Amino acid sequence: MIMKKTLFILCSIIFIGFTACKNDSSKSSENAIAYYCPMECEGDKTYDEPGSCPVCKMDLIPVETGDKSERRSDEISDLSIFNLKSTWTNQNGEDLQFEDLKGDVLVTVMIYTSCKAACPRLVADMRNIEERLSKSTKENVKMILVSIDPNVDTPERLKAFAEENFMDKHPWLFLRSSEDNTREFAAVVAVNYMKISPIDFSHSNIITVFNDQGEMVFQQEGLGVNSDATIENIEKAVASIK
Repeated sequence: MIMKKTLFILCSIIFIGFTACKNDSSKSSENAIAYYCPMECEGDKTYDEPGSCPVCKMDLIPVETGDKSERRSDEISDLSIFNLKSTWTNQNGEDLQFEDLKGDVLVTVMIYTSCKAACPRLVADMRNIEERLSKSTKENVKMILVSIDPNVDTPERLKAFAEENFMDKHPWLFLRSSEDNTREFAAVVAVNYMKISPIDFSHSNIITVFNDQGEMVFQQEGLGVNSDATIENIEKAVASIK
């Protein structure tokens, strides 16, 4: 009788231990680390091990498996321009930071309003891109022109330029800031510029697309180039919001 009772107790302990291990294993699986591409080349796909994205070759970023939409809405990646804490002023004299634009796809270009050479063509390229976007896509897009000449391009000058070019309504936004903040943003988008006379600058001709999390997803370089790939990346970025 004692032998049977002892055997029963031992079996019970083994069963409880097995159940606990199973539960711990389940919890461990639930908390396992997964990895994803910061550019989301393959949508919401995650990987079990660290490495590089097979599409864009960028390093995969670890994320707790679970509600990825919660991560997207609350967290800012190291690659986001929302990490820039600089303050900018728009054409209406309102101050803002890039993080205030979170939730929209941002299409940016750097110009200066007194330019008579490349900038008018860059503005035309931006207008061409905007005109090719569908109405529903434009609801989640901001077309941003950032001044490289903040001393001349005051909010009043930017507003006048916007009105002269019929770019004073959504989705158009003109921004200017201090010279240091302008240089910082230029470094992020790989735009080089240099003052070559009291009124002229030499500068790169680059249009940049950021997703709704402020991460760069595409760049168009040159003047009057085919913008099909730019449109495609804007639409893809907007589609990932909805």
